[in-house]
Amino acid sequence: MKRIVVIGTSCSGKTTFGRELSVLLKAPHIELDDIHWRPNWVEIPNEEMRDLVLKEVEKESWIVVGNYGAVRDIIWPRADTIIWLNYSFTTVLYRAFKRTFRRVFVKEVICNGNVETFKRSFMSRDSILLWVLQTYYRRRRDTPELLKRPENSHLKIVEFKNPAQAKEFLKELQ
Repeated sequence: MKRIVVIGTSCSGKTTFGRELSVLLKAPHIELDDIHWRPNWVEIPNEEMRDLVLKEVEKESWIVVGNYGAVRDIIWPRADTIIWLNYSFTTVLYRAFKRTFRRVFVKEVICNGNVETFKRSFMSRDSILLWVLQTYYRRRRDTPELLKRPENSHLKIVEFKNPAQAKEFLKELQ
């Protein structure tokens, strides 16, 4: 495992898992959300994102965290392993609320200086909670089909159905 992609629905814990894996494997951590979001929650144009991602995945080893379809064709062919955090809806929704409340009330800075506000998180079409509700089942349905495609047959697939399995995996790597 030298070039790993960590995927899963929003709020499944991809970033935390990816950071821990990066430390254990001594491989660069590439957060697609950090590339995608500019200050003030401005989205980077897809072509610019593709150029930046291409520069990152030309390296010998890396841990890419994220599900962006706009760059999947750049990342997955270069990857050797996909780690899928395939957690239950209950787990993901709990994590989404817990994380969002913490970020809103602590004013935690994320993605290039952005912060989640109460209004954006709970009363907006841009709400991460709404995003989880809208995308969870679609991602869960579509991911197995993506992984089975012939162009992805070179990938080692590691799927975790719950956070305890992911923690055990990281513990074994130590």
